[in-house]
Amino acid sequence: MRKRIVLIGAPATGKGTQAELLAATFGIPSASTGAIVRDEVARGTDIGKEVQRWTSQGKLFPDEIALKIAWHWIGRHKRFILDGFPRTLPQAQAFDAGLAEHQIPLDRVYFLDLPDEVITERVLGRLTCMQCGAVYNTTFHRLTEADECPKCYGRLERRSDDTPEALAQRLVEFRALTYPVVEYYRASGILLEVDATIGRDRIFALLHADMKYNLIQ
Repeated sequence: MRKRIVLIGAPATGKGTQAELLAATFGIPSASTGAIVRDEVARGTDIGKEVQRWTSQGKLFPDEIALKIAWHWIGRHKRFILDGFPRTLPQAQAFDAGLAEHQIPLDRVYFLDLPDEVITERVLGRLTCMQCGAVYNTTFHRLTEADECPKCYGRLERRSDDTPEALAQRLVEFRALTYPVVEYYRASGILLEVDATIGRDRIFALLHADMKYNLIQ
């Protein structure tokens, strides 16, 4: 069974959903950089304070801090599922070097690929629970901002950066920064590209088979 996994994809491709499903099925801890950062900030750790110094200025934190965050979390786990990390080629190269040093190489990188028009439809219809963080879609889940979260009854809101302009910029950044990561792992032979238009359940069935039985080479 594959035990060390990375999921890569543009916004709204379903990385977080698949990471949660795989983690629950195989009992492998999963996390996104964002979730790790929120935990570090909430606990007031040195890493959390360092990240806040960057984000308070509206800046993305640099690669070395992203790596520090990831390694701080991975250090507690021999098995892991990472959602959206590494994000840049330098991160991927440094991450691989660290994994090799610890003799825990990646087993698989899943790239969830989705056309821009579908991403746009999903992002602009996205609602997030302010209490538990669950994400819904106005069309698929038939919810509005006037409704409560079906999981915890918290307030549903649109993210402030879920606008056409902000999404366009995020997609530009994804192509510039993260496509090289996709090609890097493709060249290494551990990348599996997945058509994310086939739906959550079919994607999960494919990833489940690959993780459990190593069926896809």
